[in-house]
Amino acid sequence: MEPDVRTYLERNHAAAMITLRRNGAAHAVRVGIDLHDEKVWSSGTQSRVRTKHLRRDPRSTLFVFDSQEAGGWRWLTLECTAAILDGPDAPELNAAFFKQLQATMTPAPEAGKLLWYGQPKTEAEFLQAMREERRLIYEFTIERAYGMYGGLPAR
Repeated sequence: MEPDVRTYLERNHAAAMITLRRNGAAHAVRVGIDLHDEKVWSSGTQSRVRTKHLRRDPRSTLFVFDSQEAGGWRWLTLECTAAILDGPDAPELNAAFFKQLQATMTPAPEAGKLLWYGQPKTEAEFLQAMREERRLIYEFTIERAYGMYGGLPAR
């Protein structure tokens, strides 16, 4: 992965996720994303329309928004192939995803807690919510990246 792409993804966690309807039309939703190794993760549920779309056609595009603190004009488009991680470890994968994502929040959740719908939860409560909602992880393999994202100042 190009260093500027990695830097941009480490700093920006809001994206539009575009999947394809059966007729080829785009379906776009706003999602939270985070970088895991060389892949991008997002969370969803079994019943989401985008899950149905990806089960039929794993192609997806992520349009990653610039954070407001960076001026809001940079952007990154990722053409991807998505895998759905919905095995028995999906609740734990979601906990790992949200821990990493929420670590960048200001203020961050209190130690040992994860926020869910704005409410602090213990890890056990959070995992139970993930099971009840039948949460899964979308794992995106980046095929192509382009945009106006490079040259970010060091932090």
